[in-house]
Amino acid sequence: MQPDLIRKHAAPVPRYTSYPTAPHFHAGINAGTYREWLGAIAPGTALSLYAHIPFCDRLCWFCACNTKQTRRYQPLADYLTYLYREIATVAGAVDGRVEVGALHFGGGSPTMLAPDDMRALNDVLRSAFKFRPDAEISVEIDPNDMDEARFDALAEIGMTRVSLGVQDFDPRVQQAINREQTFDQTRAVVDGARMRGVSSVNIDLLYGLPHQTRESVEATVEQALLLNPDRIALFGYAHVPWMRKHQTMIDEAALPDALERFSQSSRAAEILLSCGYQAIGIDHFARPDETMAIAHREGRLRRNFQGYTVDDLDTLIGLGASAIGKLPQGYVQNNTATSEYQRLVSETGLGVTKGFALSEEDRMRAWVIERLMCDFSFSKSEFARCFGAQGTPVIEIAEKLLQEDEDGLIASSGDRFVVTSRGRPVVRSVVAAFDAYFGTNGARHSIAV
Repeated sequence: MQPDLIRKHAAPVPRYTSYPTAPHFHAGINAGTYREWLGAIAPGTALSLYAHIPFCDRLCWFCACNTKQTRRYQPLADYLTYLYREIATVAGAVDGRVEVGALHFGGGSPTMLAPDDMRALNDVLRSAFKFRPDAEISVEIDPNDMDEARFDALAEIGMTRVSLGVQDFDPRVQQAINREQTFDQTRAVVDGARMRGVSSVNIDLLYGLPHQTRESVEATVEQALLLNPDRIALFGYAHVPWMRKHQTMIDEAALPDALERFSQSSRAAEILLSCGYQAIGIDHFARPDETMAIAHREGRLRRNFQGYTVDDLDTLIGLGASAIGKLPQGYVQNNTATSEYQRLVSETGLGVTKGFALSEEDRMRAWVIERLMCDFSFSKSEFARCFGAQGTPVIEIAEKLLQEDEDGLIASSGDRFVVTSRGRPVVRSVVAAFDAYFGTNGARHSIAV
């Protein structure tokens, strides 16, 4: 892309890990609604669980997650009491009719949990729900938390996949984002996980951070490759200080502009592709024999609140403060404030305070958006088989985009609407045209590049 096109299409847009996106969730969906939706889950349904631990022992200034810093363990111990009650309430509502195909521990830093509490949380979940024998157990790891006892506890609970936040190995960048972490620390965690039978290691990297350059990003990518990760997630830093006040600690004058961000991501992608990794969507890379790469080639890649995933289960139960769930009827989200979540759970057993009930039009647009984000294309005939004549207005949007495109971002190939190689870096801007809610409530987003 030429610089003028990068600037033109770098306007802020959502990341589309859901549709409608979370800023459009509303209080009309409450705990009572959630109980009804849980009670309607069909017997034999396989689902995913997400358990959120919203605590860190240090606050990284780049982070946009719902988390809080604490140097005391008691808040975590107290939090688990409420999390256990929510688990029991949800399990009671589905009444043994479901089985779990995947469990993801996220944060915050779930590895802040003491080893015995990791085991206890796992025991509570497995007592409440029936797990498939091959259920994937994935854990987000902060290398600064890890010791042998935690590794052993994670192995005991059946951990199969780990994700490590690296962001950047450059000391100057690390200092600017309050995330100091050496290469040796990271390597020790990768080795420790693999020694305990973990089948897949993912490393998260960021571009667009303060003081980053193409050269520093290149150096970080090359160091990360020394760890032989199965996947690499290459995210653009989302500077949203109006949402996350701690991001005001970052010197905005040190942030790269849209052109530099584009150059950083392009150079990193070039290196990863030259080393045999397969590009997946807008920000993931995987070895060709890795499950995500296989799913991508077979058209089975999905996208949810954790980003790209091979999880093909349509029901996701979110547990813990701020956790989001997706059921056939729509989305639910727990209160983001830990104290308020705990109060709600103590009163009702559930922490839901908002959500979104999906209409058929929402489902149609969500289908198109997910396919474009995952495959950079969608089949009009497949769309018609799924939604019939009622999908005509969505197809008309695609046809109008094709007629008005002046920049070569999209094309028609047979019955497929295709985002071209030129358009892929700004696919979020293309996708926004299918978003009926975009720009309707004043929500602010990070830039598209």
